[in-house]
Parts: sequence; C-alpha cells; structure tokens
Amino acid sequence: MTTREALRGLSREEARSRYEALPLPTTRDEHWRFTDLRGFDPDAFVQNGHDRCQAPAMSAASMLEIDAAGIATVTENGIEIERAPDGVIFAPLGGHDRLGELVGADEKFAAQNAAEWEHGLLVVVRPGVVLEKPLYVRIVNTVEGGALFWRLLVDAHETSRFTVIEEYSSSSPELSGYVNSAVELFVGQAARLEYVSVENLSREVWRFGSHRARIDRDAELDWVSGGFGSKKGKLRIENDLAGVGATSRVTGAYFADGEQHLDYDTLQEHLAPSTTSDFAFKGALRDRATAVWRGMIRVAEAAQKTNAYQENRNLLLSERAHADSIPGLEIQANDVRCTHGATVGQVDRDQLFYLMSRGLTRAEAERLIVRGFFTDVLDRIELEPVREALGHALEARIPAS
Repeated sequence: MTTREALRGLSREEARSRYEALPLPTTRDEHWRFTDLRGFDPDAFVQNGHDRCQAPAMSAASMLEIDAAGIATVTENGIEIERAPDGVIFAPLGGHDRLGELVGADEKFAAQNAAEWEHGLLVVVRPGVVLEKPLYVRIVNTVEGGALFWRLLVDAHETSRFTVIEEYSSSSPELSGYVNSAVELFVGQAARLEYVSVENLSREVWRFGSHRARIDRDAELDWVSGGFGSKKGKLRIENDLAGVGATSRVTGAYFADGEQHLDYDTLQEHLAPSTTSDFAFKGALRDRATAVWRGMIRVAEAAQKTNAYQENRNLLLSERAHADSIPGLEIQANDVRCTHGATVGQVDRDQLFYLMSRGLTRAEAERLIVRGFFTDVLDRIELEPVREALGHALEARIPAS
C-alpha cells in the first residue's frame, strides 16, 4: 500500500467505511447545536469532477493581488503548479510521512475527505530557508453540483520563515457545490509560518473543513482566516502548542448576509509549558444571516506558564441577523493566565444618526462603522495585500443604497 492510498495507516476503504458508519451530525450533537444540516446530502454531489460530460467554467477573478514565489490552482479536475521557487517542495501531494497525523478520520467530514481526496498540495521548506514572497494556492469550484475534496500539508522545518496563502472561490456567483478541505500545518523548532486562508465561495456552496496546526519549541504561527462566502457548513480551526515557548496568533474576520450561515469551531490546545496563544475573531451580519463561534482554550496539566486569550465580537447590521458566541476554558494546570471575551450587538444608532446627520447616506455610514469595528483585527494582519483585500471585501458587502 502506498502513502497515497493510506492516511496514517488507514486505507481509503477503511476511511470510507468509517465515513459511512458515522451519522450526519444533527442539532442534538453539542458542537452542531446551532447548525442544522437538514436538506444536505454529501453524497449527492459529483465527486472531484468525475462527471466529464460537463466542462469546467472559467475561473473568476481573485480577491487577492499577490506577488508570489509559488502559484498553484486547484479545481475539481486537478491541480496545476504555475510557478515554484527553487529549493522548496511546492508540488502535488502524493504522500508524506506526516499525512493524516493532524487531520485523520475522526468525524464525518474528515473521514469523507480521507476517503475521497484526489487533489492536494505539499509544501516543504528546508531548515533555515527564508522566503521573501508568499506561496499562493487558489482552490476553485468550477463544476455545477460538483464536490471538491482538497488537502494541504505544510512542513516548515526548523528556523524556516515563509507565508502560505489559500484562497477558496467559485467560478461564478450562482454555482452550487460542496467543498471539503483538510489542512495540516507543521511548524518546526524556531520556525515562523504565516498561514492565510480566505474563503469567498458562491452562496450556493456547502463548505466543511478541518484545519489544524502543530507548533514546536520556540516556533511561531500567525494564522489569518477570512470568511465571506458559502451557504452553510463548519470550519474547525485547531492549534496544538506542543513545544516549550510555542506561540500562535489567530486572526479572523467574516461577513455574512442574505441567508448565509457560518460556523467556526476553534481550539487552542496548550500541551507544553510557557506557550502563548492569542485568538481574535470579529464578524458582521446583515439580513437574515447567522453565525456561530465556539471557542475552547484547553491547558494540559504539564502546560504551566500558559498565556492564552480568545475573543469573538459580532456586529449585527439587521434586526433579523443572529450570532451565537460560546467561549470555553478547560484548565488542568495551576499557573496560567487565560482570559476570554464575547459580545453580540446591534449597530449603535447614535453613531449611525451622527454620521447621517453629517451628510452621509446610510450605506456610507454603515461602511464607516464596519471599517471601525474591524480596524483592530485588520491591524493584526502583517501582509499588506491581504489586509487591504479583507478590508475592501468587508466594506463591499454593504449595498450602495
């Protein structure tokens, strides 16, 4: 059996059996209490572009304008490497010793990914290598009613420093489909990885993903997540701070409108002493859109001197919009500093009135309020093109009139 056919010793057939045996989550399951999947059948979509009777649609324009060292494009029909830097592995994922180490087949959607994935990318940066320009991969659903199972594995060797950017998009705003992703990030000793994942799929795409990182001794992970598209689904974001002195910072911004439903399930797992995690997510909701954030800081008994923070803030731009924010702590160590905060609130009517009294339209006033609301999280994003793109995307969601 080749590594391509197995996932940490689990064959595709075993993963498929596990997927079939696991029930589709329901609102009776605690982590799915606010995300109702009735009407969704993950087996109803054509998998990985195997329907050759339909030609893929042309790819839409990217949200990001990036001067990249490596570029890859992924659709249901395959992966194309357009550019790759010297001395770095930036290639189709065929196999790796660590494949499945962080994201295996522990739940319904991860098990389906393990059984069905066809297209993936392997990024390996050797010890001490520093890349001045980012590595960029664009994942595009192009087939009406298609399913795209995607895997990314990043192995940052010790003292390396680089950026990986993922962008999920659709070839047209009306295209329906199903995107299921699994991302594994390994940040070696004293390495620094910046990982950016921006999702701008069609409003008719179901989106599920399990993204997990392991940060070793004195290593740093700077994770940026942007959520703007999709119909409904769940994204799991997990950080394992496994080495002494490991640091992770996760910054998220999302905007939902219409009937969109976004669900984020996050975990900061402190496994070693003197580790630091800093998590900040902000979202704005319009119309009848809904969002769920469930965050957990978990500190192992051995993880003394942990310093962890998490916050989730939601701005409601409509009386019908709704957000659920559920922070949590599980602490077994006795010498730690762990704090969290969560708020859900409507637009300040006094602010809105003041701005409109100065001659701004309601849309202009709301854009200004949204920009101010997101300023602190946007300021956390070091890469200027990403920071500007997310800011423009947030403001663009406010209708002109």
